[in-house]
Amino acid sequence: MFYGIAAAATALLATAALTAVLRRVALRTGVPGRRTTGRAGRRVPRLGGVAVAVVTAAVTTTGACTGLAPLGSDTLTLLLAAGAVALFGFVDDVRPLGARPRIAVEAAAASVVVHTAQLGFFVGALAVLWIVFVTNAGRLFDSFDGVFGTVAVVTALGLSGCAAAEGLDAPAVALGVLAAALTGFLVHNWYPARIRLGSCGSLFTGFLLASAAVLVNAGHEALPGAGSLFGATLVVTADLVLVTVSRKLAGRPLFRGGGDHIAHRLRRLGLTPQGVAVVLGVASLAGTVTGVLLHSGAVGPLAALGPVGLAVLGVVGLLRVPVYGVRGQRSRGRKVVSTAAIDLGSS
Repeated sequence: MFYGIAAAATALLATAALTAVLRRVALRTGVPGRRTTGRAGRRVPRLGGVAVAVVTAAVTTTGACTGLAPLGSDTLTLLLAAGAVALFGFVDDVRPLGARPRIAVEAAAASVVVHTAQLGFFVGALAVLWIVFVTNAGRLFDSFDGVFGTVAVVTALGLSGCAAAEGLDAPAVALGVLAAALTGFLVHNWYPARIRLGSCGSLFTGFLLASAAVLVNAGHEALPGAGSLFGATLVVTADLVLVTVSRKLAGRPLFRGGGDHIAHRLRRLGLTPQGVAVVLGVASLAGTVTGVLLHSGAVGPLAALGPVGLAVLGVVGLLRVPVYGVRGQRSRGRKVVSTAAIDLGSS
């Protein structure tokens, strides 16, 4: 208990401090090379994920080396695979590599993790696809101040609780450290964001959460396990479905950034940027609690229908919010002002 509190506090403070340092370095040196332009021309560095990944790995490794929190082969493999994905993400932040090599690296890393879970071929293949799906969903979801970090903290804590209930102390500690590190990052990412996770942090976080969920649910019955996995990733899954359908209907590329995510649509409906993060955090909490209850057997598989139904209704309703090519003209002879210029809280 004492070690867990100390590890979480260390991860939170270290990530907050390192993120501040990396932000200064990024602004002065231009590393990584690809940076987004925020409100009023502010440039928001994409380097925060480095702090999250480095601190998570450092704290968990320190616990293992001191014997206070042994990692075990499965958790060590999980962290190494997530580290490989994070390294690729950092390179992608500096010099974009495209979707194909990114998916190939994620699939290879996911295959290693799934192999340690000793799943059958068919179930293992589905698990790899699901990990890749959630990892990329997280990358796309990291487009609005404070949202992905908030959702990921809730998810990590829920999965940590599930792991602890199963007696899986090593992944429980690793997930708790990740949640603390993300909280330290949120100090700088809350609206108005001064730094973003970038591909490095979003891929690392998404991959670690998805892979840990597979390991925690390995050995459970199919329906409760699937419901638990979906509940833990309710918001990011709904967001990817929304973006995929919306862009398909509009004839837009799937992997190109844009202001058409759940968070942007909620902002257009009148919520404040902070309110958007809170609402999606609460939605993630509802899904995560459902996943935990399914995992523990406290409720039956039918309980998953509630979050699924709400997610479907939310996607259908938000598809009606205009996000492409919406323009307003003040008067004849005056310039046309695009809603893309409105402060939507995205970095």
